[in-house]
Amino acid sequence: MKSHLSVITGPEIRRKFLAFFEGAGHRVVHSSSLVPHNDPTLLFTNAGMNQFKDVFLGLEKRDYIRAASSQKCVRAGGKHNDLENVGFTNRHHTFFEMLGNFSFGDYFKQDAIAYAWKLVTSPEWFGISKDKLYVTIFNGEGGLPRDDEASDVWLSEGVRKERVFEFGLKDNFWQMGDTGPCGPCSEIHYDMGAAASELAHQNCAFGCDCGRYVEIWNLVFMQFDRDSSGRLNPLPKPSIDTGMGLERVAAVLQGVISNYQTDLFTPLIDRAAQLTESSSDSSVSGLGINPGADSSRRAAASLRVIADHARATTFLISDGVLPANEGRGYVLRKIIRRAITHGRLLGQTKPFLYQMVFAVRDLMQDAYPELREAVERASKAVLAEETRFAHTLDSGLNRLEELIGAAQQRQGNAVPSEATSGDRAPGPVRLNGRDAFKLYDTFGLPLDFMQDAARDRGIEFDQDGFDSAMAEQRERARASWKGTVKQAANPVYLQLPKSIFVGYAETRSEDCEVLGIIQNGVAKQALAPGEEGDVILDHTPFYAEAGGQIGDRGILYSDEMNTAVAEVKGCYYPVQGVRAHQVIAKQALRVGERVDAVVDTSIRRSTMRNHTATHLVHAGLREVLGKHVKQAGSLVAADHLRFDFSHFTAVEDEELQDIEDLINQQVLGNTRVEVIEDVPIDVAVNEYKAMALFGEKYGERVRVIRIGDFSTELCGGTHTAATGEIGLIKILKEGSVSSGVRRVEAVTGKGSLDQFRRDHELENIVAVLTSREPAMSPAETLRAEIEKRDAAIRRLTRENDRLRMKEASSTVASVEDKIRDVHGVKVLAHRVDNLERAQMRTLMDQLRARIGSGVVVLGSATNGNVALIVGVTKDLTSRVPAGKVIGPVAARVGGRGGGRPDLAEAGGKDASALDEALGEAYVVIENLIK
Repeated sequence: MKSHLSVITGPEIRRKFLAFFEGAGHRVVHSSSLVPHNDPTLLFTNAGMNQFKDVFLGLEKRDYIRAASSQKCVRAGGKHNDLENVGFTNRHHTFFEMLGNFSFGDYFKQDAIAYAWKLVTSPEWFGISKDKLYVTIFNGEGGLPRDDEASDVWLSEGVRKERVFEFGLKDNFWQMGDTGPCGPCSEIHYDMGAAASELAHQNCAFGCDCGRYVEIWNLVFMQFDRDSSGRLNPLPKPSIDTGMGLERVAAVLQGVISNYQTDLFTPLIDRAAQLTESSSDSSVSGLGINPGADSSRRAAASLRVIADHARATTFLISDGVLPANEGRGYVLRKIIRRAITHGRLLGQTKPFLYQMVFAVRDLMQDAYPELREAVERASKAVLAEETRFAHTLDSGLNRLEELIGAAQQRQGNAVPSEATSGDRAPGPVRLNGRDAFKLYDTFGLPLDFMQDAARDRGIEFDQDGFDSAMAEQRERARASWKGTVKQAANPVYLQLPKSIFVGYAETRSEDCEVLGIIQNGVAKQALAPGEEGDVILDHTPFYAEAGGQIGDRGILYSDEMNTAVAEVKGCYYPVQGVRAHQVIAKQALRVGERVDAVVDTSIRRSTMRNHTATHLVHAGLREVLGKHVKQAGSLVAADHLRFDFSHFTAVEDEELQDIEDLINQQVLGNTRVEVIEDVPIDVAVNEYKAMALFGEKYGERVRVIRIGDFSTELCGGTHTAATGEIGLIKILKEGSVSSGVRRVEAVTGKGSLDQFRRDHELENIVAVLTSREPAMSPAETLRAEIEKRDAAIRRLTRENDRLRMKEASSTVASVEDKIRDVHGVKVLAHRVDNLERAQMRTLMDQLRARIGSGVVVLGSATNGNVALIVGVTKDLTSRVPAGKVIGPVAARVGGRGGGRPDLAEAGGKDASALDEALGEAYVVIENLIK
């Protein structure tokens, strides 16, 4: 296959693709994060169009109408989940790169197809032989017309008619969701040759899904908008969204069958082989591997799994995801653990995956420079997970061995004897699929490994049971994921012009025109007094909620500034560039009127103090804890700030104090807060070394906030002019948000003053309650006093317990009259209130010893709750099992219990019925003895 194509590297393919479209007037846009920004519908970014979704929906406008990108993607959870196939096919991956070109209402089918065909077939670009290519179009079904336009364009480009195939809604119609933009699509496929067939087909035709014919590019023609009734309405500006898998086209251009044989993977496979001390023979690693192949092929599959999962792991952690027990972190944990398990299959029992992170960086840092900074953090996170998983994996393997052993035992028991050899043989013994799924889900054992282990021991694997449990788990995951369908922008807002924001320079703007009033999504001409709605002004000083900072509050006055027309409760962006003021009308307010917009400056100033303090906190955390610290979310309100960041352990009190000291040095230094407007983003990141914040999308030109040499960040928020205006920063608390993510909360300005006053009040109370040593702080004094009083309480508790036990034990000598003879068995039912269970057990031992042979039932009521214990001497356990006594007795007090034949315990909630229950014990024992 390599003979007819010149070899081109993966990075060269990426560069050529982007250069081609840049030459055709497209803006080359850097890949967005794998964590989708402000999109609850997605677990991970899984296509090139994700970062442009709001543009297609009309929620966002950009300063370009055509774009191209190489987008990092992950498909390992939710609807798009390729995890179990990775390693066993030629083209499944968890992490992959999607090359794409996009038109936002600019060119359409004619140019999109022409661009694609030229790039793919022209000798000066990819130069793929036209004889190896096929294209597909939408055939027209479901009440939709055939895509005649696409067919005509392909033919006009020189594609032979017999190589244009038609398919239906499943293959050649794309939609973003149940509603919104959608349209037909057209695909380019490449014939990999008979050697690529995973079913050993020699002469199959196009359309066969054996693996020979590979889709390399999908062109989506967004020309309809599906409304809530299901009707398709033509879009006023049809758009283009295309996706070409870099790994697939690399296999084509490098003349290999498997993506894993390309230079995007072979260095990683070689490194995985070194770290696991196994072979990376490319003649094996390039084959399609099926579960059940021989051991050498399974080893090759394991290396492929490790190489792929190392890429996904490195990029996910780089983008702020850390291993956890839910959401994105849970998927990452499964990916890491699957790679670790495949390392075990290759014989590597020591941590190794953390070293693969550096191999991924070395291979991909030119295209994704963010890996350079993230690699140490990623490696530490992976090593921590490897260490944590080692014990879990051993437990899983032991449990699998137990299940297989039990199945083999059933198999042995099921073999018919000679006397019954003429009877029908029993069915095959299986490894229960639901049990296997628990090992997969809890311990991270790969499906293929369990299948092989069962087969090697001659046991059938219950695939149906496993699949059923998997489907149920996915349904639970979908229910727990808070995703919702993201709707297209309300046309009412789209029709409005952008609001001019003047709030950086002023907090009062006069003569603002009311451009629109929207109430419950419907445009109105006026709001009556008392009504609520969104008011859009032509210019405004109100900051709209963004970047973690809350929106401004304030008042809209009549233009004479003598009457409050409306109270502004907040401000937000319904679509990009349009600021909606959430108001309660005080007077009638109409479209076309002019008002004076006045921000509540006390709230604004407090918010500004907290926002500038947030930047200082971020920088202080990185300075004290390390450069691995990365923002994972924030809230900037008027009364406090909250900052989430990546870190693996709790921040010690001494570290928090160091951070607080460091950032307050910046406050006391009254450092100027420099605002640098309209900076090209590459200049901001590469020259100013500005930090981009988690979850934020940035345009080509950005705003930089620089605080001396201490902090430089991209930020659109409002800030103080100098750090001294903050007053003081007081960190209130630090804690865990999720695995690997910590949170600090702090106050500034008057909030700090209020906090110090509360602390001083507490200090005064401490002074009254304690005798403070001169060398001790109030906190130390209080801690010492509490410890002293705790010790006294523990001493008194022990003394009280001793006295209660002494009192209870003293009754042992006087229980003779309560012992009854029940058919020759001594039975004692005795009430001993306010005893702990441990004390009741001690008393039980004393009473059994006293009666020698018999049954003892003890009941205790404490704070309305009941505790019951039944003890039986060893000689009677076969006649009177304790568990059979405790059940009926516990039922009388609204409880239940169980235990060993000689000792059983129960609890109950009805203390008023305890005497009756103890009396019932004699009857229960009598019935057992009869």
